[in-house]
Amino acid sequence: MKGDNMNLKDIAREAGVSAVTVSNVINGNHHKVSQETIERVMKIIEEHDYRPNAMARSLASKKSRIIAVVIPNLSDDDDFASSPYYAHMLSHLEKYIRSRGYYMMTRCVGACGEVVSLFSTWNVDGIVFLGPYDKEEDAILAKLKVPMVFVDSYNTRKDIANVGIDDHKGGYLMGRYLIGLGHREIAFVTPKMEESGVIRSRYEGFVEACKEQNVPFTGENVFIASTFYEEGVRVGKQIPFDKKKFTAVAAMSDLLAFGVMKGLHLTGVRIPEDISVIGFDGLPECDYAYPQLTSISQNIVEKANRAGELLFQMVEDSKDVAANIILDVELKDGDSVAPMKTGV
Repeated sequence: MKGDNMNLKDIAREAGVSAVTVSNVINGNHHKVSQETIERVMKIIEEHDYRPNAMARSLASKKSRIIAVVIPNLSDDDDFASSPYYAHMLSHLEKYIRSRGYYMMTRCVGACGEVVSLFSTWNVDGIVFLGPYDKEEDAILAKLKVPMVFVDSYNTRKDIANVGIDDHKGGYLMGRYLIGLGHREIAFVTPKMEESGVIRSRYEGFVEACKEQNVPFTGENVFIASTFYEEGVRVGKQIPFDKKKFTAVAAMSDLLAFGVMKGLHLTGVRIPEDISVIGFDGLPECDYAYPQLTSISQNIVEKANRAGELLFQMVEDSKDVAANIILDVELKDGDSVAPMKTGV
């Protein structure tokens, strides 16, 4: 029998398995099937040159097997690949989604709310939102009826699925670490802060550490910079000439920290001999920097996997999932921070 005339039941009959098993093999759900069965089914498919029709499968199952991942806060001229954090998150999300036999579609937007009209007509089986604002989430939840997981949400609603990290602890660890090494004049490099959210929580943790140790911290310590390498370079060039004579810099992302280090180098500053620098994220790229960047590390692999697990509980098990999973952070020691020099 030629492939065009075969269907799942024909292949299942010849392989001695169920049509569901054949479907799992074709759709990549290999975690549900033994290796021996996979090889037997694939051999029959190849012998008969069977080509399943993706559109027909989608219509029959009412599933597209497409998972959308939405990246916010990017203009038409921005490139998400310029952010190592987004690049790593997407890489691990795609790997998890692929392991479940689905396909990932990426959509970059200025604001997450822009996707409401798009996904009202697109047939996606689930959506992962990276870093939306609270007000956007409320509008999205009201208008989209599709399984959704949010990453780094600070929405106080109890009916959503979210995976985040302990940002407050991360900011606190930054402050305590630098202060513990004798630093009291610390520059804080950050994007603009909302009333709540990732950056606000890190800032509040950092301020708490300063207050505990009676270290002065005012608006003069804060340098506003968008989360781009070039913005970090700009601020890095300014810091050495500030009247406060900073001895350390706490950057709210590794990408900003990389830029700050470049800017400091361009002004003749030695790191960490003259000024120490600490970042946030713990990206693999920290090890490529010179000197290696000390950072507050989050487990991006676990973050992506937990988001995927929550989503597929809704997609495949048709469950309504409400969860707020907060993952721990830790200090990743590098060579970019040094104790204050005695007498400075």
